[in-house]
Amino acid sequence: MGNFRVVEHVRERNANGRGYIVMAIDFAEPSYVKIRANSLPKVGSVLTVEGDNALMGGSVLGKVIETKKAEDVRVSLKFDIKYTGGYSMDGKTIYLDEHFPKFFTVEGKDVSTVESIGLHHELPEKWMSDNGYEYPYAHEIATGIEKMYVESLGVTWKGYCEEVDKNLRKVYSRLLEKSPPSLDLAPYLYCRDREALKEIRGSEE
Repeated sequence: MGNFRVVEHVRERNANGRGYIVMAIDFAEPSYVKIRANSLPKVGSVLTVEGDNALMGGSVLGKVIETKKAEDVRVSLKFDIKYTGGYSMDGKTIYLDEHFPKFFTVEGKDVSTVESIGLHHELPEKWMSDNGYEYPYAHEIATGIEKMYVESLGVTWKGYCEEVDKNLRKVYSRLLEKSPPSLDLAPYLYCRDREALKEIRGSEE
């Protein structure tokens, strides 16, 4: 498997004493691993995975206890999504607003928003949320993953954000006509966006 960047770790008590649960995400081909480790890696450090082993600097860091991959989810483009992107409650579907451009050109490069927003932002955000992290922190982590992906294309983050923001405003200003009934409302509830929640609940199919 690819190179995973450590995004979070927590202390764990186990039969062998104190250990750690480490979470890491590979931004290139969106995938996620949770590792049970005996030592504490720094957030931002890079590890690799070989079978069930997580390696750092050629040494075994710990055992992989959970893996999630982008290939295990589907992307739906047939609904109205007030925040442009979102995800189902069970995490098996990523949503991208049907009116949002699926590609746009930034600094002479074509960028797939299904990849950048759908699979490199919304999906990592859902992975972190499902691990008990509140929306603001999950969103922060996901934005970092999205930024790394965009910059790997040779596009500046500033140029990309300008194009995204322009289209975000257009999507948000539209009145919702159809929202997925399985949409995870955590971002809207955290932001206390009552108008958006009202629209979503009134347009669910």
